[in-house]
Amino acid sequence: METKQKPLYRKYSDNVAYMRDRLGVEKSFDVIQLDVEYAGRKMALFMIDGFVKDDILHYLMKLLSRLEPDQLDPNPLEQLLKKHLPYVELDKVDDLDVASDTVLAGPTALVVEGIDKVIMIDARTYPVRGPQEPDLERVVRGSRDGYVETIVFNTALTRRRIRDRSLRMEYMSIGRRSKTDICVCYLEDIADPEKVKTLKDNLSKIDTDGLPMAEKTVEEFLGGRHWNPYPTIRYTERPDTAAAHIYEGHILLIIDGSPSVMITPATYWHHLQHAEEYRQKPLVGAYLRAVRFIAVIASLFVLPLYYLFSIEPTLLPSAIEFIGPNDYGVIPLLFQFLIAEIGIDMLRMAAIHTPSALATALGLVAAILIGQVAVEVGLFSYEVVLYLSVAAIGTFATPSYEMSLANRLVRMFLLIVTASFGVVGYVVGITAWLIYLLRMDSFKVGYLWPFIPFSAKGMRDILIRAPIPLKNRRPAFLNPQDPDR
Repeated sequence: METKQKPLYRKYSDNVAYMRDRLGVEKSFDVIQLDVEYAGRKMALFMIDGFVKDDILHYLMKLLSRLEPDQLDPNPLEQLLKKHLPYVELDKVDDLDVASDTVLAGPTALVVEGIDKVIMIDARTYPVRGPQEPDLERVVRGSRDGYVETIVFNTALTRRRIRDRSLRMEYMSIGRRSKTDICVCYLEDIADPEKVKTLKDNLSKIDTDGLPMAEKTVEEFLGGRHWNPYPTIRYTERPDTAAAHIYEGHILLIIDGSPSVMITPATYWHHLQHAEEYRQKPLVGAYLRAVRFIAVIASLFVLPLYYLFSIEPTLLPSAIEFIGPNDYGVIPLLFQFLIAEIGIDMLRMAAIHTPSALATALGLVAAILIGQVAVEVGLFSYEVVLYLSVAAIGTFATPSYEMSLANRLVRMFLLIVTASFGVVGYVVGITAWLIYLLRMDSFKVGYLWPFIPFSAKGMRDILIRAPIPLKNRRPAFLNPQDPDR
């Protein structure tokens, strides 16, 4: 949505009054207006307390205090910018609204009498934690740094790993009120220009007050299907993982206030890959990936299949007739599974809100009370606890947290349709799930690529963690300008 420009007034006092009113100087204690007079000219500094590097600002003010009136002639603006304000990040704006909005982001505005521009001094600093290794993406060996909540730190962590002249960090601002900073990051020589344009167009169409949940709010605007549980964008908090995707031709979104970087486009299989696979030898990495796929498949299909065998024991071959509960318990089998599923989610939420020092104790208490006692009193059967544990382990083995939650909902859906319609429900449920995934896309890329549409080479790279020297081609679905690595 276009906004009208607010040019500076001719009178210095009018400019100061407008900035003062728009920023609410007297209404907010942390908005500072500092009136000074240097070189015979009135000046006003507008800043946000806590966002300003005091030592830099004090140094610049000391230099200005030594100026004589004739040192600003004949062009005061050029003299200040090029000679008397020795700082790297200086800018000038001719719009009072832009100047005041920029102050709210951290820079300092300098309004000078007799100058028809506002000088912006980007001497800002943000409260920030150290770049620690993210909890959800830990590796045995590898870098221990991770993204933080400050966009400038995150762009620096990315550029540290990609010293390519074609790396682009394009700035955007989203949110009528929040004015949240967003960086679109990609390699201009590799990324598909059409995908970059599409992404930036979609971002520019976001019309909302602000981004309170940062990347999650952006995803809901970009994703399209609002009730779709499956993530169409991959998240990472590891700079090395982000760099690897940039080299492939992906486009990254770095959002101020979030340590999670968004990777686009992302297929179903991207959410099942982990950095640990590439931190080990190729054969070991291929084994780890195979184990992870088995865990994900088990988390989806083991519970519904076990329930199907329990209600239709004639489907079991004689060699595995032991499958199925010997004692069904007091509660019907379906409700045992549903209660246990909800119980695991309750335990997960309780663990999130429990201090780390007590989380282990919470897990032990839950295991004893929910597991052992529930079986002994006859509420659950031993088999239910066993197969639910297998499904839970598969869920926690899924690298993407968003994907694991979506798979959990699908597992409950398959369980219910299997209980309602037996074999037909199990088969139709899986078929409907596959069709649903087939109809999905991530920025015009099929969600199940390279399975459908099928690509033999792409499917090989998905199933097997190939040695890096042999991966000499970038993924075809990204349509990279330079397909050779």
